[in-house]
Amino acid sequence: MFSCFSKSRHPRQVLVINIGDELLDGLNTNGHLTWLGEHLARRGLAISRSVVLRDNLQEIAQELRTSWGLYDVIVTTGGIGPTTDDHAREAAATALGLSLEHVPKAEAALRERFAKLGRTVSEQDLRQCYVPTGAEAVDNPRGTAPGIFLAKDERILIMLPGPKLELQPMFENEIVPRLRSCGCACQGEAYVQVRTYGIGAVPLEKIIRPLLKPGMVLTFGTHTGVVDARISSGGNGATAEELCEVARKVRDTLGPDFVCTGHACLASLVVEQLRCLEKTVAIAESCTGGLLANAFTDIPGASKVFAGSVVSYTNDAKVNILGVPECLLAQHGAVSAECAIAMATAAAEKFGSEYALSVTGYAGPGGGTEADPVGTIYFGYASPTGVWSQRVVLIGDRGQVKLRAVNTALDWMRRNLHKYRVEDLIHGS
Repeated sequence: MFSCFSKSRHPRQVLVINIGDELLDGLNTNGHLTWLGEHLARRGLAISRSVVLRDNLQEIAQELRTSWGLYDVIVTTGGIGPTTDDHAREAAATALGLSLEHVPKAEAALRERFAKLGRTVSEQDLRQCYVPTGAEAVDNPRGTAPGIFLAKDERILIMLPGPKLELQPMFENEIVPRLRSCGCACQGEAYVQVRTYGIGAVPLEKIIRPLLKPGMVLTFGTHTGVVDARISSGGNGATAEELCEVARKVRDTLGPDFVCTGHACLASLVVEQLRCLEKTVAIAESCTGGLLANAFTDIPGASKVFAGSVVSYTNDAKVNILGVPECLLAQHGAVSAECAIAMATAAAEKFGSEYALSVTGYAGPGGGTEADPVGTIYFGYASPTGVWSQRVVLIGDRGQVKLRAVNTALDWMRRNLHKYRVEDLIHGS
C-alpha cells in the first residue's frame, strides 16, 4: 500500500553520521551510506546531508549538538559497541544534555547471548546496556550492541551498530516500524521506480519527462548497465495511481528495454521466468570467472532452475572439461562467436539443461586485438530452438567489464525468455 506520512514538516531533513576511524583511513568502504540512502529514500526520507567522523567523543558530540535543531531525523552508524573507542552513546547524551540510564532488558539479552557462546560478560561489555534518558534500547538479535531510538523535541535520533549484518536487519525490522508509527515514514514506498537496461539516462529522460505532472520529481541511478528512474510526487500530492500510470506509459514505450517496476535484479527475473517455464539453465564462463553463476546462486530458490556451471578460464579447460574442439580454438580463438556457441552448447549437454549461457572475452587491462579490443565480450545462448552468439564491447576497468558482462548476459536471456513466453501465450501452448 502506498501512502505518505503527515504533511507537517515535510519533506523531512535527514542527516546520516557514519562513525569510525576505519572509514576515514580507507580500511573499510562506507557501504552504510549507500544502503541507508536507498532504504531511507524508499520511505520518503531522502538524506539531506551526510558526514563521516572519527571515533572521537568531542567531535561526535559537537556534530550532534550543532545538528540537533537542524534535522528532523539523525541516523548514526557505529560507535555503540563495547570497546574503548566506541563513544557515540556517551557523545549523544553529552550533546543533548541527558544522562545514561541502565536498561535491564538489554543486559539480560546480552548475558543470555554470551552464555550461549560460552563467554564471560565483562564490565566493559555492560557499557552497551546503557542508553540516553528517554531512549529505547532496540533489540539486536545478531549482535551484542542494542540500537538506540530517541524521540525528543519533535526530532528523532537513531543509533545503529557498525556491522552490516546487524545494522541492516535492525533498520528493516525495528527502526522502520517505529518511524512509521510516529508518522515519519511512508507506509509503502515514496516513489515508483522504473528499472531499464539497454537505454541511457538521457534518452530515458526524454521519454519520461513529458509524462510527468507539474511537481513530480524525476531522479536517475545508473549501475553496471542498469538505469533506474525514480518518479515521486515531490510533495505536490500526486497519488500512487498517478505515479504508477506514468510508470505504465514508460513501460509501454520502452518495450524490451523495460526490465521491471521496483527493485528486482536481472538474475531474479530470469530465475522467475525459468521457474514459470519449468526449465533449467547451465553456465560456461571464462573472463567473468564465476560471477555469472554467482548471480544465479544469490537468488533464493535458484536451485530449481540453475543446473550448474563451469569456469573454463584456460583453453585446456575449454577443451578438457567442456569438450570445445582444439581445431575450433586454433582457427577462431577463445574470444570468438564460435567459441561462445561451443561453450554454451557443451554446458547445456553436460548439465542436461534446456538453456545455457556462455561468456568469453577480454576483460583487460591486457589482451585484445585490433579486431577485438579490450572490453570485447562474446556471449553464447543455447535454447530448445537453437543456439546464438552476441558480441559487445564494454567500457571500464577489469572489474567493471566483468560486472557489465554478467548483466548483459542476464539481460539477453531475459529478453529471449520474454519473447519465447509471449509467443508461447499467443499460440496457446
